[in-house]
Amino acid sequence: MDILSIAQIIIGFLGLIIIAMPFSENFKIINFKYIVYGILAQIVLAAILLKIPIVITAFELLGNGVIILQEATMEGASFVFGYPPSDLDTPYRSLLETFAFGVLPYIIVMACVSAILWYWGILPFIVNLISQACQKLFNIGGPVGLGAAANVFVGQVEAPLLIRPYVSNLSNKELLILMTAGMATVAGSVMVALISILDTAFADENLIQHFITASVLSVPAAIMYANIMIPSNSITDFNENKIPKVYKSTMDAVTRGSSDGASIAVSVGTILIAVIALVYIVNSILGVISYQFGFDLSIEIILGYIFAPIAWLMGIPWNEAVIAGELLGIKTTLNEFVAYPGLASLENGELSDKSKLITFYSLCGFANFSSVGILISGITAMAPERKDDLINVSFKALVGATLASCMTGLIVGLFI
Repeated sequence: MDILSIAQIIIGFLGLIIIAMPFSENFKIINFKYIVYGILAQIVLAAILLKIPIVITAFELLGNGVIILQEATMEGASFVFGYPPSDLDTPYRSLLETFAFGVLPYIIVMACVSAILWYWGILPFIVNLISQACQKLFNIGGPVGLGAAANVFVGQVEAPLLIRPYVSNLSNKELLILMTAGMATVAGSVMVALISILDTAFADENLIQHFITASVLSVPAAIMYANIMIPSNSITDFNENKIPKVYKSTMDAVTRGSSDGASIAVSVGTILIAVIALVYIVNSILGVISYQFGFDLSIEIILGYIFAPIAWLMGIPWNEAVIAGELLGIKTTLNEFVAYPGLASLENGELSDKSKLITFYSLCGFANFSSVGILISGITAMAPERKDDLINVSFKALVGATLASCMTGLIVGLFI
């Protein structure tokens, strides 16, 4: 690593922290030790999850499990949606080759599997370990520690449900942690669907390892950014030290998990239809206007230049920063289901392998404008009296979650 690369990394760490400072409610009382703890926690976790042989082997086994899960999903989806070609001489495309019927079913199956693993106590055990570590590192209460850690495996609205009795009493800082962690991570139910989109472009990578690593690393980063934006020592703790039960039986987990997965899949599909249509409309308007002046202009081009400096701060060379910035901007303004296909469709040489992987990590999160609305409505349903507080911290959460994913990308770049 040459001196310029080292300088870029140092500037990257400082820059991604400084960007958050103007959003702080009280810069003077920020406890900078939590910034150090957050970065060190990410570095240690990255080293464990990406470099220790036994962990890599475990992820390889998990990767094989994902393949089985994909095959099982296709088996179920083909029974419901598949059909044979009516004429063998006619070009034919199965319903299972479309996004709606070939990708979204993964969300339903994974949501069901996650619910079963939660009822059996496997996911709560892992979540509790992450929660306890975050509580000790950042001096946060049990409920918000649990809610933040749970986002590694469950959705951004499902995680707050685990601490529903405590949501009304959370401070604004704790609400910010909950929202930021929710948008800085990707739910397990969505991971497999995204893997099905990316597996060809990242054929040599264990994508389940990278997705889980990204979500785990982004939790301490999300808490760190929440501490910067609303520095406070207020703590809400459990009345009793245990994780609440969510499901009554394995069959209850199967039925509710499947139902929740179906709701998420429908929501993802409808949002994609709307946002892609809106992008097309706006790009058509920009195209007509820019044509009059003899140049090309689109949302993607604009976002590329806006987010290029942030991409550079993540450790991406400047000659690739506009492309990476474009994808980061698309994820923030639209969502990851639009950005990841864009990453997968890049031509060879547009981004180096290292830059592609850093960009992959920076896109791994629900930090977008539609997620803000989803989170506000979801948590408001649990605690209606906190609606105004949720609205007040929502933009901070969006910024913090975006920066948390970018910080994760920067740190992972040190290990690849």
